[in-house]
Amino acid sequence: MRSTIKTLILAPAVVLAVACGKDSSADSALNNDLSLAAQANSAARLDSISAVERTNAAAASAARSAAAPAPVRRSTASAPARRTSSGTRTSSGTAVASEPRTVTQKNTKRDAAIGAAAGAIIGATTSRDKVKGGIIGGVAGGILGGVIGNNVDIQKKPAP
Repeated sequence: MRSTIKTLILAPAVVLAVACGKDSSADSALNNDLSLAAQANSAARLDSISAVERTNAAAASAARSAAAPAPVRRSTASAPARRTSSGTRTSSGTAVASEPRTVTQKNTKRDAAIGAAAGAIIGATTSRDKVKGGIIGGVAGGILGGVIGNNVDIQKKPAP
């Protein structure tokens, strides 16, 4: 029995030790191949676009630069700074929020009750002392369920 356990433990260790050994001849051959590939790639490099495509791109960029208006510089010293609200104003002058508000709904109590019930059932069925196991499982399940309900089970709903 002990010899089979030793074999099961030592065989993978020996295989990993042999596989992870350093072999410098493979590294030098790899470096040689990579340097030859880099030399061949730089010698045979071709243009990726034709002359017609290059002419069309130059004409399009010239048209874009001619069509774009020059930026207007304004002096900040002569004009006072304006402050605006975050929303738009209606005709009566009241501000209307541009983004809808959301309400975060956490299910802490519900998930704590579910966790306590599940923990009590699991604790009572798996323990030798049914009452003690049920109490410990219920407390542990309630705490875990409350944490999950407060941090994980969160729903965001639009405010009415």
